[in-house]
Amino acid sequence: MSQIFLLFGAIFAGLSVILGAFAAHGLKNRLSEYALGVFQTGVEYQMYHALGLILIGILAKLGMQFNLSGYFMIAGILLFSGSLYALALTGIKWFGPITPIGGLCFIVAWAAMIVKLLQMK
Repeated sequence: MSQIFLLFGAIFAGLSVILGAFAAHGLKNRLSEYALGVFQTGVEYQMYHALGLILIGILAKLGMQFNLSGYFMIAGILLFSGSLYALALTGIKWFGPITPIGGLCFIVAWAAMIVKLLQMK
């Protein structure tokens, strides 16, 4: 499991750098300031949780398993950041209601980690 979380973390981190650069240079003159901010929020949360996945992968190598947290972080990135990218790029409003589901996935991921840490001796 550790390899999967490390791999996804590295992929998502790399993509967040690419997407952030794309937004700053390629979308700056094509999107409104609001849409650019929405896109940037997706990039930021993607990077935060990519680093969280890398942490989970490292902890798994040390024998601490946070699989539930890792899966929810992956889902959160796809739903939260993905819906923000889609909303910013297309302007289609129905992507907006998907974002809180991704945010809930992030909350569940961190809550699951807290519960697991409290259960450890």
